[in-house]
Amino acid sequence: MRKVLFIFSVLGDGDVEWLAGAGERVHVDPGTVLVPLGSHVDYVYFVLEGRLSIKTRAGDVIAYLESGEIIGEMSLVDPAPTAVSVEVIADATLLRISDTVLREKLSSDSAFAARFYRALCVFMADRLRQTTTRMGYGAATEDKHAKDELNEDLLDNVHLAGARFDRMLKRLAG
Repeated sequence: MRKVLFIFSVLGDGDVEWLAGAGERVHVDPGTVLVPLGSHVDYVYFVLEGRLSIKTRAGDVIAYLESGEIIGEMSLVDPAPTAVSVEVIADATLLRISDTVLREKLSSDSAFAARFYRALCVFMADRLRQTTTRMGYGAATEDKHAKDELNEDLLDNVHLAGARFDRMLKRLAG
């Protein structure tokens, strides 16, 4: 669930409410390829429950996604064809938000856009940091104890982010 904290610590309560209201709760069965390799992604997904795998062109699993992860954020920023595929490996419940609806909100609400894009930047910076570390870059300076540490800005709002995610889960369940 750590990943959603990056997004929800920057967004406000109203922003999270808007996301929950603008999205659609969907169930996806194991074996479903949610994002095919080389495709254009038309949605941003928040993983509410389940497990998904990210696979390379060769079919190698490079990461697993679970509750609190986000899918499709790169395509929102850069609509190039995907370089990986995403497959559901355990029953998944997702919040699916149309790229078109989200883009309309971003263009009409500059305050929301500023918070949302900042949240994406924080999220993607963490993902890039983890990827480069996993690939061996900077391994000599890696602090083994800091692996799961949250930055200070995020730490100040982590309780709010967790509460926002919990409220969204309850709202979508009811």
